[in-house]
Amino acid sequence: MTLTVDDIKNALSQVMDPNTQLDLIRSKSAKNITFDGADVSLDVELGYPAKSQFELIRKSVIAAIRALPGVGNVSVNVSSKIVAHAVQRGIKLMPNVKNIIAVASGKGGVGKSTTAVNLALALAAEGAAVGILDADIYGPSQPMMMGIHGRPETVDGKTMEPMENHGLQVSSIGFMIDPDEPMVWRGPIVTQALQQLLEQTNWRDLDYLIVDMPPGTGDVQLTLSQKVPVTGAVIVTTPQDIALLDARKGLKMFEKVSIPILGIVENMSTHICSNCGHAEAIFGEGGGQKMCADYGVDFLGGLPLTMAIREQADSGKPTVVADPDGQIAAIYREIARKVAVKVAEKAKDMTSKFPSITIQHT
Repeated sequence: MTLTVDDIKNALSQVMDPNTQLDLIRSKSAKNITFDGADVSLDVELGYPAKSQFELIRKSVIAAIRALPGVGNVSVNVSSKIVAHAVQRGIKLMPNVKNIIAVASGKGGVGKSTTAVNLALALAAEGAAVGILDADIYGPSQPMMMGIHGRPETVDGKTMEPMENHGLQVSSIGFMIDPDEPMVWRGPIVTQALQQLLEQTNWRDLDYLIVDMPPGTGDVQLTLSQKVPVTGAVIVTTPQDIALLDARKGLKMFEKVSIPILGIVENMSTHICSNCGHAEAIFGEGGGQKMCADYGVDFLGGLPLTMAIREQADSGKPTVVADPDGQIAAIYREIARKVAVKVAEKAKDMTSKFPSITIQHT
């Protein structure tokens, strides 16, 4: 019996991508199927970063093809290709930044910045080029969380190089002011500072730029929705009703300005006692899932309230780099893959495909 491409495709249609729950044919991930006698080779190209999943997917593909009669050696190369996706109508993409993801909360104190930095680090751990923009002008926390000190450098006197640590590119107003200096600025100056941080930082070929938003629904959020090409937003909340009340406002704000909600992360889902390990839902339970059901958005994951997450962020080594093989880092990586899959499911940005039109007088 001679193998055909259809035989291979039929076998691959039984192999499910564990992150998208689609088979490799429906998702159009299987590419470049070739034969050399009885030997088969192909590429599996994912639209999202998932380095930790490559070997699992590769073994599944090899097993499915080897089950066919007459197959010799099977060579499978698994990789990721991340492209730019559509943003708000009328807003151009930034050069060197493919996708911008806003991490927001309606209320302060729900662990938004901790989620943002661990999400960024998890995407980087899965193989993406990632930056983080600290958009909280009044209370920048990313310099401490990322363990970065000093001032950004400038080559031309007009733009600045991003600061770097743990494999991330970082920009924050916190790099330019004294840590004890309050930002006594009115709204227009704050929004101007945000735009300068975003546009005058020399981001280098980012697959994702994570924007750590200030809490609330004010000037910065409005500027972001009207002038910044945002691919989607992640809402962070805790299970308690008072936090959910404000998280709902944040979600509705993004809906009004046509920025898709990629999903909801519930922080402090349970408190785990550091002495005995007992888990207790001290802030209530099920709030994040109920909010997702009410608004038809995805629940990305829940994180426990533990001393380790706080200690690691305060020390400048957030959980994903401090304990990369731990259970909590695994939750952050799963959330990151879910976010990246949601982005990959969006329409691709086609503006680069259109020719530019110039009018000349002849």
